[in-house]
Formats: sequence, structure tokens, C-alpha cells
Amino acid sequence: MKYNNTFFRALVANHYLLYLMMIMLGIGVGLSNISYLHLFATLISDIFIKIFKCISIPIIALSIIVTLANYSGETMGRVLRKTTMYTISTTVIAAAVSCLLYVIIQPANVTASIQPLNSAMEAAHQVNYWQYLATLIPSNVFSPFIESQVIGVLMIGIVVGIAIRSIPDQAARQTVSHFFKGMHALFIVITKWIVAVLPLGLFGFVTVTVIQMRHGADIKGIGEYLAVVVCANLIQGLVVLPTWLKLNNIAPFQTMRKMMPALIVAFFSKSSAGTLPVTMATAENRLHINPKISRFVLPLCTSINMNGCAAFIFATVIYLMQNHGIPITPLTMGSWIIIATIAALGNAGVPMGCFFLSASLLSSMDIPIMLMGIILPFYTVIDMLETALNVWSDSCVTKVIDQQQTAEGAAKPLPSPVASMLE
Repeated sequence: MKYNNTFFRALVANHYLLYLMMIMLGIGVGLSNISYLHLFATLISDIFIKIFKCISIPIIALSIIVTLANYSGETMGRVLRKTTMYTISTTVIAAAVSCLLYVIIQPANVTASIQPLNSAMEAAHQVNYWQYLATLIPSNVFSPFIESQVIGVLMIGIVVGIAIRSIPDQAARQTVSHFFKGMHALFIVITKWIVAVLPLGLFGFVTVTVIQMRHGADIKGIGEYLAVVVCANLIQGLVVLPTWLKLNNIAPFQTMRKMMPALIVAFFSKSSAGTLPVTMATAENRLHINPKISRFVLPLCTSINMNGCAAFIFATVIYLMQNHGIPITPLTMGSWIIIATIAALGNAGVPMGCFFLSASLLSSMDIPIMLMGIILPFYTVIDMLETALNVWSDSCVTKVIDQQQTAEGAAKPLPSPVASMLE
């Protein structure tokens, strides 16, 4: 594939320096006591989070619709099977790594006093996991878009995409297909504008993160638990996934370096769904992934490929069960590897999604979740690592599938629509 996008090449050439400047500025402002700068950074962060949410949900639906409506049934089925197999496999491994580290480190029970939870956590206590699953089925076609329900949006996109292929009237089918392709192209252009001003958003994310970390809490009795979660994410991202890429004849750390713009945004935005536009643009322009693959696989992965979430759910549920006197047996751990994987597959890629999902799981088992109040102050850093890992895993799955499809001759390389539209 050949890319002649001067804008994106210039952005890539300067993004490391510009991003570093914004990160350093954000750290400086966050460590300062200048309240009006804090307010300004918080405003910038809130604005960009809303922008990401606003554009990511339509892109998920439109990417799936356009891809399903125009892809051959045999090839699409093969790509879907590979995506499902790889995402489930990597998520199971992430939960298993968390289990292994838990056995090795053996976190002690918390000794610090438990602080009252905020109102959001109290609300989460009232929602069990089955009620959460029920909310994934939309009551009308618009509610998933209004409520940012990624799984609901994904389901609608799949149904509409398949339905377009089934329209018997060729003229009507082409009209509907062209409409969605035009809307998709429109949002890709908007993505270009967002990427251009992204360093400003990064400044806001970093500043808010530093401010939150300055309000830390006592770590007595919980440091070992945090070590399990953090090390599980690092091992999955720096050992397991690179090894898998290497086995598929893909240079792992070169791939990671090329995906760094998306990983940085994911780290500081703490939303894999919100980072999707940047992830897609980076994958297509820097990894040269076929847009037909990236625009089908990445939205799917954003919804079901949650390596970091599986590791967090396993460690958190087991830790709270242990703290409340529930015996932890090998059978219990084995069962929770599977449960954490299934739960992570249904988690939305939004900030603190895994935290509230874990609280829902614990509530459904009548396990007190007050201990989550101690975990909460540290979750900012955990969430950042989880999101970066999720986006990195999405990128790995997409890269492997793209290389396999190209090798099999099933996917013909096409000029990137992103590149042509950003010219």
C-alpha cells in the first residue's frame, strides 16, 4: 500500500516531541497549586472525553455496517472466526496470568480502615450482573447511541450490515450502502480534525491524572494486590502479546512503536472505545493494515477484547472474597478465570468500566463491596494501564489477522480511505 498523506506524515514525525511537551506541561500544571489552571485542564479533559464519546459510537456502528455490507460472506466469516478466537484466547491468558501472580504474591488482607464510598459506588452496589447483561439488549434502536452502550451499538451495526446485504432490490441496496459509506467518510474527516488538536487534549488528561494522584490514600494491606494487577498488565503487554506477534513473524516492539500515538491517547483518556478513531487511523497509516480488516476487527475488539479488564476482575473478586473469609481453592480460581473472561467480553470500553463491573459481580454474590472504596483512589493508574493494554491487544489481533488474510490472498490491499480523505 502507498500512502501520500502529507498531513499524517508530518504529524507522525513530530508527535513524539509534541506529546512529550504536553505531558511535561500537564505534569507541571498538575503539581502546581494554581487553581484556575486546574480548572482549565479539567475543562479541556471533559471536552475531549465528550468528543471521543461523541465520535466513537457512530464510528463503531458505521465501520461494522460498511464492512459487512461490502465484504464477501466467506471472507467475513473467516475474519470473524479468527477475531473471536484470538480475542477470547488473549483474554483467557490475561486472566490466567493474573491468577498465577496472585498465587505467587499471595496478597495479605487489608489492614487500613475502609472509607465510605461515593454515591456512584453505592449505585453500583444496587445493580447485579444479570441486570447489567439485560441492559445490553436495546429497547429501541436509538438508546444504545444515546446511552453509549457499546455492545448494543455493535449488535445494531451487525444486524444492519447483514440486512443491507439481504435487500433483494439491487438499486435500493446500493442506495442504502452508499449512504452509510458517505456517513462513514464524514466521520473519518472529523477524526482528522480531532487528531490535529489531540496534543491539547493530552495536556488536559495528564493534568487531571496528576491532580487525582495527588489525593492518594493509605496503601497498607493493599500494595500486594495492586502489584498483582499492575504486573499482570505489564506481563501481558510486554511478554505475552509480543511473543505471540513474534510467533507470527511480526516485529513486536516495532509494531508497538508505530502504534504509540494510539497507546498514549488510550493511556491518558482511559477509554478504549473513545480512542477507537485514533487507533484506526494509526493502524491504517502506520501499520499499513487493510482498512477492510481494521474497520471490522478493531470495533469488534474494542467491545470484546478486554485483556486488562479480565486481569483486574479476577484479582479484585478473588481479593475481596479472601478479605471476607471465603475460602479460595484451586477450583475457585479456575472458575473465576472463565468468569472473568466472560465478564470482560461484555464490558464497555469506557473509563472505570471494569471497576463497576467488578462491583456488580460482587454484589450479585452478596459480597460486601466497601473494600472497593480503598481500591478506588488507586484505580486511576490501573485504569490507564488496562486501557493501554486493551488497545495494544486490539492492535496485535488486527495486525495478525491482516497479515494472515494477506498471505492467504483473501484480502487484497487497497489504498487507505483514511489517507485519501486526509490529503
